[in-house]
Amino acid sequence: MPPRRYRPRRGPRPQRKRTGGGVATEAQAPVRPTGPVELASSVAVKDFAEALGVSSAEVINVLIRNGIFATVNQTIDFDTASLVAAELGFETVEGGASERAAAAAATEQDLVKPGSAEEGDGKPVLWTEEDTSKLTTRAPIVTVMGHVDHGKTSLLDAIRETKVASGESGGITQHIGASEVVHNDKRIVFLDTPGHEAFTAMRARGAQVTDIAVIVVAADDGVMPQTKEAIDHVRAARVPMIVAINKVDKPDAQPDRVKQELADNKVLIEEYGGDVIAVPVSAKQKTGIDDLMEMVLLVADLQDLKANPDRDAIGTIVESKVDKGRGNVATVLVQTGTLKVGQIVSVGRTWGRVRALNNAAGKRVKEAEPASAVEIVGLQGLPEAGDILRVVADEKTARDAAEAADRVAAGADGQKVSSLEEISAQIKDAEVAELRVVLKTDVQGSLGAIRHAIERLNTSEVRINILREGAGDINESDINLASASDAVVIGFNAKLDTGAQRSVEATGVDVRLYDVIYKLTDDIGQALSGLLAPKLVEQVEGHAEVRMVIKAGRAGNIAGSYVIDGRIIRGGQARLMRGGEVIADTRITSLKRFKDDVREVATGFECGIGLDADDIAEGDVIECYQMVTEQA
Repeated sequence: MPPRRYRPRRGPRPQRKRTGGGVATEAQAPVRPTGPVELASSVAVKDFAEALGVSSAEVINVLIRNGIFATVNQTIDFDTASLVAAELGFETVEGGASERAAAAAATEQDLVKPGSAEEGDGKPVLWTEEDTSKLTTRAPIVTVMGHVDHGKTSLLDAIRETKVASGESGGITQHIGASEVVHNDKRIVFLDTPGHEAFTAMRARGAQVTDIAVIVVAADDGVMPQTKEAIDHVRAARVPMIVAINKVDKPDAQPDRVKQELADNKVLIEEYGGDVIAVPVSAKQKTGIDDLMEMVLLVADLQDLKANPDRDAIGTIVESKVDKGRGNVATVLVQTGTLKVGQIVSVGRTWGRVRALNNAAGKRVKEAEPASAVEIVGLQGLPEAGDILRVVADEKTARDAAEAADRVAAGADGQKVSSLEEISAQIKDAEVAELRVVLKTDVQGSLGAIRHAIERLNTSEVRINILREGAGDINESDINLASASDAVVIGFNAKLDTGAQRSVEATGVDVRLYDVIYKLTDDIGQALSGLLAPKLVEQVEGHAEVRMVIKAGRAGNIAGSYVIDGRIIRGGQARLMRGGEVIADTRITSLKRFKDDVREVATGFECGIGLDADDIAEGDVIECYQMVTEQA
């Protein structure tokens, strides 16, 4: 069976519009303004999208690519809005600002735009303003991933040694993070990433540069944890996959077992009736390399990869470093257009003039065509992996863009990925069509039941996409996958390990832990319907130490207490703690200062606290807390 056809979708997909009688497909695209768009100093994402005549989802996609995770109701400043508008092909002015300000903001109009879940395959697509008459076939960009020690590096070395371009024998003279090889007179670009971590890190910043992923699995070892993680990330990115079954020359190789384990992980190869190509190779013996290259080119042909070489370049930074003799050096993957020596470029929060370009063989070149990896020398600062490089008209435009990106990045501090409530609001406004989930349970037996319960909640309008499922504690890899994919993590009788807790603090991923299955399904069902109630979080108000216990007859016992920090609130929830252990979780029924009823008592004052608890003793500590709505 031939592999499934992967074709990038061009142009926005018709949005769904909610009506009183249900959901209707809105075939007519919104009206796009023909001239500069006037914006206030700050504007809500939803209003901004309406002003441009595009969907909020398109705006949010560009914001995410620039490291800003905003919902439809959040506001962005003019600088941020102007950068987003430029990437979507619009000019902007700030309430009567000069034409120069608008020109500085509108640096590019036909940008390579990463796909969204609504576009189907999640791959980079060309924005509709691109001149289609100038599109030419470009080389595929391939990432190699897999478990440690399964031969990723050895396979790349074998490919380079057998497939270096003519006239470039001697191999790679310096590492630039990418390699170019030639097979049957066709170029292929391989990203030399250390694994799925780099792939995920770039996706987390919105960069989508890979056309094909090659998953390396050792025939003598099988599918291992990092193999599964790589598969999860490739699936989440909606990138076509080829499996290279390596080490088939070893005596204990069991390629059939590998194929079965892949099937167990929902990767069906063609031999098993699926659409994933599997190629047996030996990096050590250099066998199967030609077959692998043929399959890469076949999948690339089916994707119909194209770019316009006759325009200013747009690319993505793969890595950067400081070189002793050359200063700031960055590897850029040119995705469309041609990058030339002497041009001025804007790159994320920095800029520069291209003083030199070195190709993957370490040779000086004057220009780099689409799907070329080159080292660029001449940047004022070090960009980050995933930053977008654009050729601009002059130094002032480049500086303005860098300064605006710097302000955006400063304003993005503390920005979080979408919470379940925010996703629910977007579903309600028909801005997203799926809820992405990483699912972990305590034991394998729970997994099937909970997956079945969740999948029953799918509707014709919105569906649940389980990116990863498994038994055990929630780990750092789960959080990283959710962060890169804008997913929520659902745990059933599962807890976060130490690494996961650190990652949650760093990324802001929404983690939901449940021990009752109906509560889990209720929350997800309400999220899918756009009716999820705000999330409640615990807020500790203060602590009081019990100094004496007063018998109050029918009213029960009163704890004569001293407030040691914060405040004690009448009607609040309370934990009665003894020796560091919680012995009762109750409620504060009354609160008195001397004989007077009071609403609260502050630090340093004595009070009488009435609790719904019988066992109260001197020395106990009362912790007062409330459940409050989490702030977005």
